[in-house]
Amino acid sequence: MEPVVSIVGRPNVGKSTLFNRIAGAPIAIVEDLPGTTRDRIFASVDMLGRTVTLIDTGGLEPRPGDEMSRKIKKQVEIAIAESDAIIFVVDVREGLIAADQEIADQLRKLGKPVVLAANKAETEKLRHACGDFYQLGLGDPLPVSGHHGKGIMELLDSLVSKLPAAGEKAEENVRPRLAIVGRPNVGKSMMVNALVGQERVIVDVTAGTTRDATDTVFKHHDTEVVLVDTAGMRKRGKAGTGLEYYTLVRTLRAINRCDVALLVMDASEFITAQDTHIAGYIKEACKGVVLLVNKWDLVDGDMRDEYMDVIDRRMKFIAHAPVLFVSALTGLGVKDIIPVALEAWRERQKQLPDDVINKLIREAVGAHAPPPRGTRRLEVVRAYQGGTNPPSFTFLVNDPALVHFSYERYLENRLRQTFGFAGTSVKMQFRKASKRSSKTGGKVS
Repeated sequence: MEPVVSIVGRPNVGKSTLFNRIAGAPIAIVEDLPGTTRDRIFASVDMLGRTVTLIDTGGLEPRPGDEMSRKIKKQVEIAIAESDAIIFVVDVREGLIAADQEIADQLRKLGKPVVLAANKAETEKLRHACGDFYQLGLGDPLPVSGHHGKGIMELLDSLVSKLPAAGEKAEENVRPRLAIVGRPNVGKSMMVNALVGQERVIVDVTAGTTRDATDTVFKHHDTEVVLVDTAGMRKRGKAGTGLEYYTLVRTLRAINRCDVALLVMDASEFITAQDTHIAGYIKEACKGVVLLVNKWDLVDGDMRDEYMDVIDRRMKFIAHAPVLFVSALTGLGVKDIIPVALEAWRERQKQLPDDVINKLIREAVGAHAPPPRGTRRLEVVRAYQGGTNPPSFTFLVNDPALVHFSYERYLENRLRQTFGFAGTSVKMQFRKASKRSSKTGGKVS
């Protein structure tokens, strides 16, 4: 399972800027105002070979003065408790202040691995000033600049060394794991009961009833299935508090350890930004996915085509996902869910011979050559499938920097058109070919 790392610190120390720098994209809102980050933002990040779920947080005030600050404090404290490691950000320009000391005291009591990032250390003078933060008792303060990208590799080196050791890969192909995810009150718990055939999970109309991820094991014909029910993600901006950390981290963990995510959406509120937000993380985690439009009994069945048009527009980044119109309350379409999810799981186990993959990619490149970038053009030396669950494909090329996202999408579409992979994400990796492979592999383009 991917370890979870939260970035914490008091307001306006540069947490979101550092998050963006590590994530490699401007994902979090960055503005030079205290309290800008309201929603908890997260990303799956490759850190020196370890895949980590990175979470940005709101500013932590040890003694909050208003209701908003008290709510943010509570959520960040939950994030700290649920995380495997913490990046504690301080502001070297402002120096050590009492609020930093209080946060440090809280972190020491929890016993979590902590990396102390002394941010905004752009100059030699500011880097020397980091020594004051030794007083926090959290080890060496690492001078970094989220804005300029300085010290980031040293920060990641320290963090990765503190993460829990990567466990051996579980027998993931033996027993499929299906995670039921979605916003609160869309009917996830009732869906578990409908699928299993008995009330094993408390069902209540109050949003957020399910507070923990609960595994339910049952048999579907001859296949033993693990069903994971999760706490839902709250809507963005709900009561001004954004995503609740307790439910957020549990949901991310459930997605990370599943094979196929069943994304439950409410037909009566169809489709919300939060639905697409969750779908985006499922894709980012490279999981299988089935879209369940629940409460279909409340909607005119003649609107199915209209709903599909909306899905095609709003969820086009997971166009491979099957869509089922169901009702956990009445049982409409429920019998189709597990068979469709298991088919997506089987697609994730598909392993194709290297020569078959290489032949297809040779034909794809021949039919549509990569576009030139300046005076250079992408050359694909060899392609092969590197693994399953998810299906992973490696392309040895002359220069990975020449790969345009549109051409990557073209190659993925050709793989899907030929071999299927319905219901599952596929992982595409482009690596620089060695001189040896360039001589012996034969160029595809």
